[in-house]
Amino acid sequence: MPRLLSFAVFIATWWIASLLIGDAKLPPPPTVLAAMLTEAESGALFFNLGATLARVALAFVLAMSLGSAIGYLMGRVRLADRICDPWLILLLNLPALVVIVLAYIWAGLTEAAAIAAIAVNKLPTAVVTLREGARALDAALDEMATVFAIPRWRAFRHVILPQLAPYIAAAARSGL
Repeated sequence: MPRLLSFAVFIATWWIASLLIGDAKLPPPPTVLAAMLTEAESGALFFNLGATLARVALAFVLAMSLGSAIGYLMGRVRLADRICDPWLILLLNLPALVVIVLAYIWAGLTEAAAIAAIAVNKLPTAVVTLREGARALDAALDEMATVFAIPRWRAFRHVILPQLAPYIAAAARSGL
C-alpha cells in the first residue's frame, strides 16, 4: 500500500507541476501516456527500449568483467593495488555527468561513447567491491588448494569464486 500511495503522490505532484509550469515545459501524465501508447503501437517504443537496454547490458558486462579482474588483481597483488589505487580514487570521485561529457568529446556521439561512459561510471564500484573481496579470501583455503595440488583454474573455480560470490553480487547490485 505505501508503494502505491507513493506512486499516486508522484503522479499528483507531476500533474500539479505541469499545470503550474505549462504543457510546453512539462506535459501532464495523460499526454505522456498517449505519446507512449502511440509509440508502442508503431513499434518504435520497443525498438528504442531494446536498444537502450542492450547498451546498458553491454556496459554492465564490460564494467563487471573489467572491474572483477582489476579488483581481484588489486586485492591479491600489492604492487597492482599501489599502482591502480590513485586511478581508482580519481574514477570514484568523477561525477557521472563529467564522464558522459568526456566520452562524447573524445569519441563523438556514438554507441561506443555511450557504452564506455556507462561502463567507466560503474567500473570503480565493481573494482572496490571485488578488491575487498579478494583481500578477505581465506588463506587457509588457498593453502589447502596448494597442498592438494589443485590446478589453478580448478582452485579459482571451486575455492576462490565461491568466496567472491557475495562480493560479485554486491558489485552487480550496486547501481548501474
